[in-house]
Amino acid sequence: MSTQILEEFRRRAPAGLGPLPFLVALLVLVAIFTSVFTVAADSVGVVLRFGKYHSTAESGLRFKLPFGIDKVHIVPVERQLTLEFGFSSGNVTNPYQSSQQTTEEKNMVTGDLNAAEVSWVVQYRISDAFQYLFRMRNPEETLRHASESVVREIVGDRTVDEVITIGRQEVEFEALSTLQDLVTRYEMGLRIDQIQLRDVQPPEPVKPSFDAVSQAQQEQQRLINEARREYERVIPRAAGEADQRLSEAEGYATQRVNEATGDANRFIALYGAYRAAPEVTRQRLYLETMQELMGKLGPKIIIDEDNQQLLPLLNLGNGVNGQMPPASPGASQSADASR
Repeated sequence: MSTQILEEFRRRAPAGLGPLPFLVALLVLVAIFTSVFTVAADSVGVVLRFGKYHSTAESGLRFKLPFGIDKVHIVPVERQLTLEFGFSSGNVTNPYQSSQQTTEEKNMVTGDLNAAEVSWVVQYRISDAFQYLFRMRNPEETLRHASESVVREIVGDRTVDEVITIGRQEVEFEALSTLQDLVTRYEMGLRIDQIQLRDVQPPEPVKPSFDAVSQAQQEQQRLINEARREYERVIPRAAGEADQRLSEAEGYATQRVNEATGDANRFIALYGAYRAAPEVTRQRLYLETMQELMGKLGPKIIIDEDNQQLLPLLNLGNGVNGQMPPASPGASQSADASR
């Protein structure tokens, strides 16, 4: 491009001028083109002056010394990067993202000496551009080896059931914490966002047996949940009924105690009255008792001993529920004549 610009200046320049003006113009253009650079919104620019770190430029249009004095390395610090282990998605963002040895990476041995096929994803960002560029050579390759080592160690400390079913979140959390500690210790300038187990399966020869065990465990958990749900439904109701029965029993006990206390107090008062006036008290008790009993007998006919001849006429044995049957007119007249 500089040659084309120089030829254009030669063609338009007046005759008699030497090559010096063209060289000056060329130097000015080169200086302009080599002193301006642009940093994307998700990146920073690390400026090196004579090969030594000078400064870090934020996003936007920036300037530097021309003619190669300052060199800029654009580092995407806000972009989330990915490493894949045990599989390859195909959407490669860096040369270390996809797995190169898929089978070897995902084959692991658990703590109970069982085999498992584990594939996972590491998501990370560049947190420190200076450390990322100058503290370690090939940080992505080092991160890949460190990630595989950490996950293999954690899987090797757990049983195959924990890795496949109930312990996956614990494996992810521990791997994230351990890998971040390594990255910080090695000053790699990276931040680990997430480690996710993508797929954990038993090897193909024993997969049917593991599926049967997993199905049995799910059935066991389902029965446990049903039993717990039934327990939560029955036990509170039984507890409520028990509390109700206890309350009723306590109320009944209080009632009986109060009644017994009242009866005892009434007897004591009656005994005191009897000691003061025995005959009067005895007569009053007799009359009260007869009044109570006679009130329960229903209709009554009281006759004299001299009028026993009226009994056949009254027909006392045919009454229903204590009610006297209606007397015939002749019987009424006989009864009146007798009276």
